[in-house]
Amino acid sequence: MNSIVSALRFLLTRTLDRPDLARRLVRLAHPRNLPVVLSRDEVARLLNATTCIKHQAALSVAYGAGLRVAEVSMLKVTDVDSERMLLRVERGKGGRYRNAMLSEDLLTLLRQWWKVGRQQGVMHRDGWLFPGQHAMKPISTRQLYRIVVEAAQAADIAKRVGPHTLRHSFATHLLEDGTDIRIIQVLLGHAKLNNTALYAKVATRTVRTVTSPLDKLGLFTPEEAFPDS
Repeated sequence: MNSIVSALRFLLTRTLDRPDLARRLVRLAHPRNLPVVLSRDEVARLLNATTCIKHQAALSVAYGAGLRVAEVSMLKVTDVDSERMLLRVERGKGGRYRNAMLSEDLLTLLRQWWKVGRQQGVMHRDGWLFPGQHAMKPISTRQLYRIVVEAAQAADIAKRVGPHTLRHSFATHLLEDGTDIRIIQVLLGHAKLNNTALYAKVATRTVRTVTSPLDKLGLFTPEEAFPDS
């Protein structure tokens, strides 16, 4: 509906020169659902449930660097900067360029995948980091989605999981570990801080670390067991 409103506004203001009519068009506000987030144990189980090192490496990039599924798909071997410990994201959302983090463990896994891929004849120095069925084309986002779903099923994860779930989990776990939300914003490539602040609503560890002002009053003493109703 909002896309139709935007199209009509463009027609009235740009084409027909009737901004007075465009002001009567109102966009609808949709409630934003909280993202599904995996626990650290669930992430580990999911990654271990993948069927090959290529799939494990691709999903590890999504979680370990917080990349969107399309960004994982479009990574090239030359985007891995082991000297600066960065992943260069050249085709991010909106065509924006940014640097994503590259951890030591992720670099070790990518190097293992490089060796295996070279032995299989699918990896080239100027090629895709995760080739598709044809070595000259990148893995598709649809295939990555299927890989995540199958790994979640194999790991007995009942939550509705997709590639973006790993990105949500990346941001939430960083926030729970005390990382500044503005740093997380940069790592995710968010243009607005409001988008990153959404993860504060699902960071359960952060909530548990806060002391309630009621506890500081010292009015109640803990009981050995909750009284029966």
